[in-house]
Amino acid sequence: MATGIVFNPRTTLGALEVGALAWACYFVFGVLTSQVYVYSSRFPTDSAKLKTLVVVVWLMQLGQMVSVGWALFTYMILDYGNPEAVVGPVPKSFAVGVLLGGILVICVQGFFSFRLYAFSKGLFVPISIWVVISVRFIAVMGIVIISHRPISIVQLERQWGRLFIVSWGVSVVSDLSITGALVAVFLAQRPSGQKRTVALIDKLIIWTLETGMLTSANIIVEVVCFYTMKDNFIWVVFYVLQPLLYSNSLLVSLNSRATLRAINDREVSLQSLHPTAAIDFANRMQVTPDTEGIIITASFKMPHV
Repeated sequence: MATGIVFNPRTTLGALEVGALAWACYFVFGVLTSQVYVYSSRFPTDSAKLKTLVVVVWLMQLGQMVSVGWALFTYMILDYGNPEAVVGPVPKSFAVGVLLGGILVICVQGFFSFRLYAFSKGLFVPISIWVVISVRFIAVMGIVIISHRPISIVQLERQWGRLFIVSWGVSVVSDLSITGALVAVFLAQRPSGQKRTVALIDKLIIWTLETGMLTSANIIVEVVCFYTMKDNFIWVVFYVLQPLLYSNSLLVSLNSRATLRAINDREVSLQSLHPTAAIDFANRMQVTPDTEGIIITASFKMPHV
């Protein structure tokens, strides 16, 4: 072929169909939907802004799923029996999926960076992360605009691969920065001498590491496949999966408040702490029915977004 690609339906269309649609769009989206249901049933008193964010994230994820599904329908059904279509123009629905997925990732990262500001009350790190997120938005918009041209996935990968690398690179930087900063904040708040209180902070640290590292690991695998597998679309699977992991990380973070509330309800004793520290930490650990985010007020309270 003129493009230099060796067509292999198993690693091109097969990877798209099994990986992108069956796994990412169906199974993981089902997990997200269940998380949304759990959130709506457990936290009816959350602010309208937070509820709106959850709905918007779910709708954008649904839109991305439909866009990817239609792109596969185009390749598998409308262009059935025409392998040349694989190296033909990218379906317009692909560009829509890229746009929705990119905006979704930016929304989730922006939310976590704003939560970091609410926890730490510092501006330098959150603002730096917002600047990096803006760079990702520019890169995503570049990919979307180029995808509307008569260009194939193969050409998009080879001629404009740097845009993908930029968007992935800044995402990893944002994730690791948010994760590291939140862990540092939690460690600074971690008291000594009270096993139950320490256990609560440790739980927060573990969840922060898990959510941050999972999205970063997916992007790293994506980059490796992008560079080492030039004759297939394996990397697209992880590209489609990326926003789903971010949306799930948001819902997991919100729903984990129920577990933290259960731990806090054990009436942690603060007698062994210094009196001043005990009062300060007690205020931070106070749980109320209207609390948002992590069910912890003061510096641990989730921002009203």
